[in-house]
Amino acid sequence: MTIFFIIILAYLLGSIPSGLWIGKLFYGKDIRQHGSGNLGGTNTFRTLGKTAGFTVTIMDILKGTLAALLPYLLHIDLHPLIPGIAAVFGHMYPIFAGFRGGKAVATSAGVVLGYAPVIFLILFVTFFLALYLSKYVSLSSMISAVAGLICSLVVWDIPLIIIMVILTVFIIYKHRANIQRIKDGTEPKITFM
Repeated sequence: MTIFFIIILAYLLGSIPSGLWIGKLFYGKDIRQHGSGNLGGTNTFRTLGKTAGFTVTIMDILKGTLAALLPYLLHIDLHPLIPGIAAVFGHMYPIFAGFRGGKAVATSAGVVLGYAPVIFLILFVTFFLALYLSKYVSLSSMISAVAGLICSLVVWDIPLIIIMVILTVFIIYKHRANIQRIKDGTEPKITFM
């Protein structure tokens, strides 16, 4: 029962629609009606600006981190990646936003931060290097996910390998429209790097 409670709590944490709430509370906008219609940090940056974008991205990362740390905080014998994946699922399909959520990148990164901070740092550097070279947030996100999977294989952490396979599949699946736009040359590029 306690393990079930933690998984539900982690899902609810992941379901907090940071982009939706920040947009409505401080900007009077539902970001689902603008840009890509996505609730994640990238659409928040494009729709509401840098301050909101950074705020939402940090909140989405911390959702994953807190979920992964729940077993430690509540002194429950449960692998931290289990509530972590529940939070990612909550972020993608949030109960508080009609099950229309984000693409799981920031929350997945937060789970990795809570479980393997060194790998998180590697992914952080990988993301920004890929972003600097390509100017595509979507492509950089997918490259980082694959880099996370490679890191998990290098350290040979079986639970992490399983979760990274799941997260990488989630992230690439959620970016399928971006992949098509990159092929078509219509995917927006960042302008600040």
